[in-house]
Amino acid sequence: MGKSAKSLFVVALVTVIAVAFSGFAGSGSVEVFGRPSMYLAGWLALAINWLAFIPSAAAKSDKFYDTIGAVTYLSVTAFAVYAAIGFHGDLDVRSMVVAGMVAIWCIRLGSFLYTRIHAAGGADSRFEKIRVNPARFLVAWTLQGLWAILTGSAAVAIITSETRAPIGAFFYAGAAIWLLGFVFESVADSQKSAFKKDTSNVGKFINVGLWSWCRHPNYFGEITLWFGILVIAIPVLSGLSWLVVISPVFVFLLLTRISGINLQDAQAKARWGDNTAYQAYRKKTPALFPKPPAG
Repeated sequence: MGKSAKSLFVVALVTVIAVAFSGFAGSGSVEVFGRPSMYLAGWLALAINWLAFIPSAAAKSDKFYDTIGAVTYLSVTAFAVYAAIGFHGDLDVRSMVVAGMVAIWCIRLGSFLYTRIHAAGGADSRFEKIRVNPARFLVAWTLQGLWAILTGSAAVAIITSETRAPIGAFFYAGAAIWLLGFVFESVADSQKSAFKKDTSNVGKFINVGLWSWCRHPNYFGEITLWFGILVIAIPVLSGLSWLVVISPVFVFLLLTRISGINLQDAQAKARWGDNTAYQAYRKKTPALFPKPPAG
């Protein structure tokens, strides 16, 4: 099997996983056009990325990859809201708050990533070798659809649930956890941007602000906010909809084992591995879970 054929096989496999998950996890979601809305939301996430792939592959550009990721979340959330209103006639407080949380997170992170990529010349080094290979590039776009489906599943389950539950402890606890994660991620990103803009920091590693509490505070925030949404979802989950517990678990595995900490730590070691200050920073600073710096 050639490389292109293998890539297309991966696309097919990822598609099956995404659609199967959406179908099973969405078994308790309200129906639209005679189908569970979460199931259709899964297809929507994939379709958006496949459509965006076409001009991107033609231009051999990943300039709008992260932007389309944000568009995917917003579109899926909007579709979930449409489905819920069509079934219930309105949105309950839980659904409205969660839809707002996803939108706020999405707009904040999407605009941040868009600005960062364009400041770097409009290209992401992750795609340097694959953007010129249509089949491999398609894998990346399909995986982004799966990422949106799995990560956003708890939020979609809340909004599209056939059953509703009163606001209670899980809602308030989850909202507090989400807020902690959102603030942590936003502040960490802002601090790193400011650090990089300071010309006196050229060639240096960041170890100030939240980055003195852990080496990846933005990732801690990302994992935490999705865990908060899962906590909010607990009262409306039943049966197969409990599959959405994968939301924060998937984010954790993605950022700690696949494309997050592993890659960034390898890059950091390559740049500052012989730097005694960086060695000391790594030794005393947790990778993910924050701890106030000593002294």
